[in-house]
Order: sequence, then structure tokens, then C-alpha cells
Amino acid sequence: MSEIIGGIHPTRMELIALRKRRNIAERGRDLLREKLDALMIEFFEFAREISELRRKSQELLAQAYTEFTEAQMILGYLRLKAVSIGLGDRFAVDAKTRNVIGVSLPYLHVDSKPFATAPYNLFDTNAKVDEAMLKMVNAIKAIAELSAAEAALRKMAEAIASTKRRVNSLEYVIIPRMLNTIRYIEMHLEEREREDFYRLKRIKARLVQKKRKTTGDHAVF
Repeated sequence: MSEIIGGIHPTRMELIALRKRRNIAERGRDLLREKLDALMIEFFEFAREISELRRKSQELLAQAYTEFTEAQMILGYLRLKAVSIGLGDRFAVDAKTRNVIGVSLPYLHVDSKPFATAPYNLFDTNAKVDEAMLKMVNAIKAIAELSAAEAALRKMAEAIASTKRRVNSLEYVIIPRMLNTIRYIEMHLEEREREDFYRLKRIKARLVQKKRKTTGDHAVF
């Protein structure tokens, strides 16, 4: 006999309760399988999205660095550094979470704050600085979106691993143990029924024998 649930009494009431628990476990396993399939679909969607975001971020960063390099060649390193030091913080990051198939995923949205006036003296710079700043703003937004998507992908991977462990636990441990215990109780009850039947048969035979004997004694008189 394979492993069974400990502390189980082989009674008919226990058998009925265990069958109900088995049905609940099987429904739970089926629901978790559906959830696992849905999580896998979302995981690959995120993976495709990350691939595109990574390409976009690298492209925007390369463009921004190219613009800054050209601006530095025109203005010089020291003047460009002086311009950058005078710039204030112009990004607002909104960090939220969203629920996807019961998994809480991070979500980042980056807004660039508009300047009331030009952040630097336009006469001391050139158009390359403006273009470089715009490219870098777009690159930072893409990088923030990419980081949120990568964090979400890790969360999805953790949820998939956790769900898979639960499915495997139900499929290969809990449900088989319940089935083994059900078979054990059924066999025990069948054996008890056979013993009861045999015992009743013997009692009936003795009663018949006793009745015959009594009838025979009366016949003598």
C-alpha cells in the first residue's frame, strides 16, 4: 500500500469526507493549471515587450550620446558641464502597481516637468544641446518603462514557479495520497463487510442448528 494520510479512521463517514476533499483538490488543481497557462501567456507577452523596450532604450541612448558628443565638440567640455550643473530636476516618477491574474506588478510612469523659461542661456549654447536634452528625456522615459517591465517579468516568473509548485504538489502528492487513503478505507470497509457477512452467516447457521435440535428434542416427547 502506498503512502496514505496519517490519523485517518477507516469509517464510512471518513470516506465520504475524504471524497469531498479529493473533489475540491482536483478542482483546485484544474483552476491552478488554468492560471498557470494564463501566466505563461502573459510572461511571453512581457518578454516580447521587454525585447522591444530594450531595443528602443538603447537606440534613444545612442542618439542622445551622439547629440551630446556633437554639442561637446562645439561648446567644449567645460562649458557643457557648466550648463548641465545649472539644470534642476525635471522628472516626476509615478510608481504604481497593477493586478494581472492575481499578481501585483510594478508600473512606472515618468513625466518631464516643463521649464517656465529656458533652463540655460540660449546664447551660450546651440541647437545640439536642445536636441540632446530632448533625446535624453525620451531615453530616460524608455529606461524607466523598461525597468518596470523587467521587474514585472521577474514577478511573473516567481508567480509561475509558485503556481507550478502548487500544481505539482496537488498532482503528485496530495491527490495521490487522498486516492491511496480512499482505496485503503474502501478495502478496510469491504473486508469488514465480508467479516460481518461471514459472522452473520455462522450465527444464522448456529441458530438453524439450535432450532433443529430443539425441534428434535420436542419430537422425542
